[in-house]
Amino acid sequence: MNMKVNLAGVELSNPVMTASGTFGSGAEYSEFVDLSQLGAVVTKGVANVPWPGNPTPRIAETYGGMINAVGLQNPGIDLFIQRDIPFLKKYDTKIIVNVCGRTTEDYCEVVERLGDQPVDLLEINISCPNVKEGGIAFGQNPKAVEEITKEIKKRAKQPVIMKLSPNVTDITETAKAAEAGGADILSLINTLTGMKIDINRRTFAVANKTGGLSGPAIKPVAVRMVYQAANAVKVPIIGMGGIMTGEDAIEFMMAGATAVSVGTANFHNPRATLDILAGMQAFMKQQNVEDVKDFIGCVK
Repeated sequence: MNMKVNLAGVELSNPVMTASGTFGSGAEYSEFVDLSQLGAVVTKGVANVPWPGNPTPRIAETYGGMINAVGLQNPGIDLFIQRDIPFLKKYDTKIIVNVCGRTTEDYCEVVERLGDQPVDLLEINISCPNVKEGGIAFGQNPKAVEEITKEIKKRAKQPVIMKLSPNVTDITETAKAAEAGGADILSLINTLTGMKIDINRRTFAVANKTGGLSGPAIKPVAVRMVYQAANAVKVPIIGMGGIMTGEDAIEFMMAGATAVSVGTANFHNPRATLDILAGMQAFMKQQNVEDVKDFIGCVK
């Protein structure tokens, strides 16, 4: 059976990849998962300088998922180029670098630094609070989405994936804005904003008060948004949000995704990505489907 999919000219051996921030940069999971069996490894967000992240506690379990307010803690692009890229190059998988920043200049600096590096795709996390714009995430304003996409595309040597925030009124507006700015691929959804209160301690479960909700609880929202975006734009889509099984992954593909990212599932099962891939193959066998691409957008 054929599991290959194509994202803006980059061929993946299968549609399953990791979701940024849930897999480090691959090293800590490599003893559980043969990274060469994944379509791609998406790294944790990388900024132009090291970020300390948010105060602790940063993570809380919720019904059907988890809330995180890690705050994109990362070692910065210098260490990333020196340590993480050479590690990932040892495996036969595609490398997708997730880029975060506080200003357009920050993002562009990282994108330029990655220009001559052996990485395949860049995923731009525009759900970071845009400090210059008074704290609203770039990803919630269609005009800002189009502008930052344009600036990044001017400098990027690799195809650009814009990662969309679900915390918007109409996902098709931001999807179209990213496409208008020149995005090669879209990935969605990022986490939904959530809150949990510890009633025994009478305080917030995470120090940041709010955090990003992920896991199975958000999957129906994610499937709906992937479907809407896929029907609003022509660029390929990477779908994510609560994928736990092969069936979940296929549901996203039927909604219009070309590939899928697995996030929260990695925390309770380090081998989740491979189990999901095996689940997809078992479903294809059962349905007599020879090519995984037959699922893409088949539900209209």
